[in-house]
Amino acid sequence: MSERGWVPVGRATDVPELEGRSVQFGARRVAIFRLPDGWAAVDHACPHEGGPLADGIVADTCVTCPLHGWRFDLRSGVRQGGRARLVTHEVRERDGLLELRVADEFAKAA
Repeated sequence: MSERGWVPVGRATDVPELEGRSVQFGARRVAIFRLPDGWAAVDHACPHEGGPLADGIVADTCVTCPLHGWRFDLRSGVRQGGRARLVTHEVRERDGLLELRVADEFAKAA
């Protein structure tokens, strides 16, 4: 682990703008997105039927699930027009690498 819980999970150049990529992070799969103004990371599976959110269509700061069209704000995790919510994660780019911050409950699994 790097400083204060940040863990490298891939290269920033592997994620084109307005696209997502999934990474395995301990027992979780996390979707990381390059947005026009930075990065966002959420759990990879849509809460509706487990759709692969990293494969969804990204517009502005939202992703649309490729299976059934549920749309989520990537900053807050909130579903537009519904009550479902995604778990969001801290992500940053440092020296060309993407890093996720490990929450205490995930630190043991990573």
